[in-house]
Amino acid sequence: MKKIEAIIKPFKLDEVKEALQAVGLQGMTVVEAKGFGRQKGHTELYRGAEYVVDFLPKLKLELVVSDDQVEPALEAIQTAAKTGKIGDGKIFVSDILQSIRIRTGETGDSAL
Repeated sequence: MKKIEAIIKPFKLDEVKEALQAVGLQGMTVVEAKGFGRQKGHTELYRGAEYVVDFLPKLKLELVVSDDQVEPALEAIQTAAKTGKIGDGKIFVSDILQSIRIRTGETGDSAL
């Protein structure tokens, strides 16, 4: 099993969700986040005063998938989240040693 964490632009959430559902994946956690990378924020004007917005709004998606679903999931996220502009985000993949469904006690892939 693998855990996929994707940092994406907020307006891309629906497209990413639909792309993941199209490849047969269900269930993910979405966390509102703020951050910056090479984008480094931007300057805005508010009531005549200029200020720097260092941290930009992002969404962090987390999903755990079986090993055979990793590549389709990564392709779906990349395709749906891409705008071609700086700040599109990043995807991280890590190993998951165990999963347990609390309600039934199922473990491993069957708990996903």
